[in-house]
Amino acid sequence: MRGMLPKLAVMLILGALFGGARAEAQESQRTYRVGLVFVASPISQMLGPEPVHPSVRAFLHEMRRRGYVEGKNLVFERRSAEGLIERFDGILAELLDLKMDVIVTAGNDLPRAAKRLTNVVPIVMASSRSPVEAGLVATLARPGANVTGLSIDGGPGTEARRLELLTVALPRLPRVAFVGTNDDWEEPLGQATRAAAKTLGVGLVHAEVTLGEFDSAFAMLRRERPDALFVANSASNYAHRHRIAQFALNSRFPAIYPFREIVEAGGLMSYGANVPDLYRRAAGYVDRILNGARPSELPVEQPTKFELAINLKTAGALGVTVPLSLLLQADQLIE
Repeated sequence: MRGMLPKLAVMLILGALFGGARAEAQESQRTYRVGLVFVASPISQMLGPEPVHPSVRAFLHEMRRRGYVEGKNLVFERRSAEGLIERFDGILAELLDLKMDVIVTAGNDLPRAAKRLTNVVPIVMASSRSPVEAGLVATLARPGANVTGLSIDGGPGTEARRLELLTVALPRLPRVAFVGTNDDWEEPLGQATRAAAKTLGVGLVHAEVTLGEFDSAFAMLRRERPDALFVANSASNYAHRHRIAQFALNSRFPAIYPFREIVEAGGLMSYGANVPDLYRRAAGYVDRILNGARPSELPVEQPTKFELAINLKTAGALGVTVPLSLLLQADQLIE
């Protein structure tokens, strides 16, 4: 009997060692489920390992860098409402039924809908606007509940600065059209733009668009002929950046945008955060949550750098002489 005890002890030790190794191997082979939902971008731009959409591509690149590979240990569900607000709840409910570990959202309306549908599944905002004022989080430092992520703006001063840059590019600017939805106009960033217009002595009119529908706003702009356009910072405007830039160029409207990608598509100038970089950073939030971090304790981050981009070719086509002071400030000049 005494001779059997050492054997038994050895077996128990070996069992614990190999059992632990098997458990560790199983854990390392776990498949994580992550959903990404856009407001208006076409789903076709989100597909494949190298998506056409720059933000989805940046997100996937960072996820791969952190060890998450689609088809191996990552199930990546792509969704877009393609401009239809009424689809938000259905898309999010579908992802919840698919047992997502994390859902990444764009804009404000999607995380608001997600927060209404679940207080358990972590929600990472990749491009929210004024999330505290929008009621998405309690504070930037301690979001509370299951929502955290990134803000696309640095507060109301960002929009005031953007309008100021437009007046530097186009002195003696009597009337500017704010291109955005009614929500864009009424939310804190829109309010800040209106306040800045008064300070700068610029008349600001609202060219109202509905989500993804621009025809009536474009007709109003052609009819009223403002001196320039100020395009609102919204997910829908980002999704339709090519259409907006082409309209402004064809109709000979100088404009300032919040996204560099619109300038690359032919817009005159932009001032704002680097959107693909926000989605790259959102992947870092997803990684931390998958490794056990609580969304309620992950501070919401704001952009640390805002980029000024100017399309010199478009400036020439519109007959705009960009002041040297702006050219020297520019982070990107497109010729």
